[in-house]
Amino acid sequence: MTESGIHYLDARGPEGMRLYAIGDVHGRHDLLAAMHRRIESELQHAPPSDWRIIHLGDYTDRGLHSKEVIDFLIEAQRRDARNLMLAGNHDIGFLEFLDRPDPDGLFMRNGGVQTAASYGVKLSAGGGWFGRSDETLLHGHAALVGAVPPSHVEFLKSLPFSATFGDFFFCHAGIRPGVPLESQSSDDLIWIRDAFHDHPGLFPKVIVHGHTPVPEAEVMANRVNVDTLAWQSGRLSALAIDGAEKRILTVEGKAF
Repeated sequence: MTESGIHYLDARGPEGMRLYAIGDVHGRHDLLAAMHRRIESELQHAPPSDWRIIHLGDYTDRGLHSKEVIDFLIEAQRRDARNLMLAGNHDIGFLEFLDRPDPDGLFMRNGGVQTAASYGVKLSAGGGWFGRSDETLLHGHAALVGAVPPSHVEFLKSLPFSATFGDFFFCHAGIRPGVPLESQSSDDLIWIRDAFHDHPGLFPKVIVHGHTPVPEAEVMANRVNVDTLAWQSGRLSALAIDGAEKRILTVEGKAF
């Protein structure tokens, strides 16, 4: 550790606790299930004293099976509370759309149609004039509100924006440089990009995040990005931390 922060190479997880941080899923239930099978196999064959599986958000949109992903995560959490799920901007966008059907919001413009389809709802913004109410969207919105189980809404509303273990801080998008970790805004934790990515110095902890797709997991001195565009590339990545040992896990499936 240095005065200004901690370097990835020096960072350690909590003694006796293995950590897994899984990147953006975006409706790829197949890849999420495959990653869990791989992790479960590791936990069985080389069991640590304790463990946590941390999901870094963006469970919905773009991919075809958002409903199945949320079902999977709810069941995983019910089975073992050491399965942790953090909020991503798309998960919050889904909640915002359920509350108010904005045709120009994140949900409608970035894969929400696929999310609705996973609940059996055909969603369209329609073709009305600007300023006129869009009856097509309103009808679709009402159908979606009726189709989404209350347990899914409760799950999405319950998601925290960050978690910290050992020398690592986990969030969806990143942090605002210069702001204490405990004082980060929820908007930055799920949306920030350039100010975080371009920061040359170390942070108080190594930041493990997703949100910005990269061809393969990106390991930097001050952060690790495990968003490998799973919904399109067919490649879901995770960071495994066991004491001082850090490694990248990847599962692969069909690309789109």
